[in-house]
Order: sequence, then structure tokens, then C-alpha cells
Amino acid sequence: MAPLQIGSLVFAYQPVDALGPLDLLNCSSKAIMEAMNVVSPVDEKTFAKAPEIVFHHIGVNRDPVTLDNTCVTLVPSTTVDECPELDCLIVGGPDPTRFELDPKFAELIRRHVAAGKMLFTNCTGAAVVAAAGVLDGKNATINNVAYQFMKYKYPQVNWTNDKKWVMDGNIWTAGGAMAGLDMVCHWVKETFGQDVLNYGASLLDYEPRDIDGIQNVIPKRYDENGKQLWTHAFP
Repeated sequence: MAPLQIGSLVFAYQPVDALGPLDLLNCSSKAIMEAMNVVSPVDEKTFAKAPEIVFHHIGVNRDPVTLDNTCVTLVPSTTVDECPELDCLIVGGPDPTRFELDPKFAELIRRHVAAGKMLFTNCTGAAVVAAAGVLDGKNATINNVAYQFMKYKYPQVNWTNDKKWVMDGNIWTAGGAMAGLDMVCHWVKETFGQDVLNYGASLLDYEPRDIDGIQNVIPKRYDENGKQLWTHAFP
């Protein structure tokens, strides 16, 4: 199977919105499992199901970008014009009151969605893709703090905030930053299997929630007296 091509648009987004899901995906990949196998053996069946991934940080150009409200600077690894066709696109959330979508990013988003490829947004990243027009008539969610503002700004979108994330075809939108990490955990589980997710999440010592915000994605563990233990089991 060809490696998955996963991209993230580089603009002034909140770092955890995109880097969190990207890190989870990386921890669930064959490359990381192979590297970690030196210190802790990986089950062969889990390794066989794990994806190979190539990551792309996509800029309008290759100029460094300072991420939102931080001194973290990200240098794009490719540009809109140079980037290969993507399997998945992840869009983090900027300050929606100041953000202006570059026409090149807008065209990439529209082309990606029209091709039926997976689009993930996290936090106010939904505002970015709404500005590109791909959420018109779609069900979507966004950070709860921005919910009323987005209903006013993009009334053609069917906004909802009763779930941690919303799936409408190939467009998946999440609420706050950790909801987006949970959403991508769900995608990993459904696409590659529970064991691949368990491994990736364990490397981050992270316990994902389900779409209703309940921590029941990874089976609970208990000792002989019925006391709940931490979720991940480490060798």
C-alpha cells in the first residue's frame, strides 16, 4: 500500500490544533513502531496494520510562519504549488476575527474536498474551510467559544455543538483542540484498528474520548480488588 500523504496548512494557527493530531498520527505509524521496537517489542499484527505516512506542512510559499499567540515558528516543507496530491488535509484554528484566507489555500481546500479526500478541521479551523465555501449546506462544529459568532458569519453552514466532532461525508470538524485529537483518534481506530490506536495513544500517554466526550474508547483496566488502574498498560 502506498504511503498516506497527510498535509497541514501553515498559517498562524494554535499549535496544538494541528500538531497534536499530527503527532498522534505519527505515533500510530509504521516508522515510529519500527523505531520503538528496539526498546519495546511491537506486536507483528499491529505493525502490519499501521500506516506509512508522509507529512507535508504546506505554505503559500516557504517563508517561516509564527503560529498563533506563540513564539513558535514553523517553516513550510512544501508549498501549495509543489505539494503532491493529499489523502488527508488537517486545518488548525486561527483567530477567526483577524484571519484572512489566502486564495491559494482556498483553492487547495476546494480541490481537495471535490476529490473526495478526507478533510479534518480542529477548533476554529472550521472557519477557515467555511471561508473557502466547502461547508455550505454541510453539518459542522467549531470551538464552543466561537459558535455563536460563526452562526452569524457563516449562516449557510449547519452549525451544531452537541457533539465533540461532526462527520459529514469526507469533511470532519471538531470543537476545541482536544476534541480534534479525539476525532483523529477515532479515525485511526476505524481505519487501522483498535490496537493501532492503542499503541499510538500510549506513546503520548493519552486517553481519547468518544464523540460524546466520554473516556470509553480504550478499555478500562482494574486490579484484583476492582480498583480502576490507569488505562494504558506498559511493559
